[in-house]
Amino acid sequence: MESILIIDDEIDIREILKYNLEKEGFNVFESHNGVEGIKIAENILPDLIILDVMMPDMDGIEVCHSLRENEKTSNIKICFLTARNEDYSQIAGFDAGADDYVAKPIKPKVLISRIKAILKRSKIDLKKKTITIDNNRHSVIIKGKSTILPKKEFDLLKLLLSNPNKVFKREYILKKVWGKGVIVVDRTIDVHIRKLRKKIGSNYIKTIKGVGYQFIDSTE
Repeated sequence: MESILIIDDEIDIREILKYNLEKEGFNVFESHNGVEGIKIAENILPDLIILDVMMPDMDGIEVCHSLRENEKTSNIKICFLTARNEDYSQIAGFDAGADDYVAKPIKPKVLISRIKAILKRSKIDLKKKTITIDNNRHSVIIKGKSTILPKKEFDLLKLLLSNPNKVFKREYILKKVWGKGVIVVDRTIDVHIRKLRKKIGSNYIKTIKGVGYQFIDSTE
């Protein structure tokens, strides 16, 4: 049974979501604030978190950043809820590492459909694909052939593989692969992507012009 954690300070929202999600067969957990929600997420490691943006003390953007920076919770799928429809809210949510975004008032059927789509994408079994990674050897295995990669190239590929078909923004890649406070030129990612393409093939990594990069989930 797949588990979902709802982090929202509004009890009415939590009750409505819990009722509808349990009807669909999900195991549902609740939290009324961000600090508690992070602790619960670390303990139960849910398949997906439904996260409200507007919460007191610690808002959803801060919670998302914290979850993504924690090795235990970094790959949990996150769907934001918000009553704010401004473009900057959506941009901030995706920059923080959200997988999807749903505006209030919530239509349960729509939200459940989005949740199922997110979870379906997350079930991709990379072992059935033509490319896998070996964490111990920092290598990539393509059609049975192993190639050892330099650390940054390996970390970059591992990040893209962590969520196939998701577009990773350049700023997020720089922060996750090179770290905070590290000064690198704007072309650094491009150079590493070019080297990866030479080693694994050009059909795996797609450039989204002006945005970032995407690992294409394909067996071609």
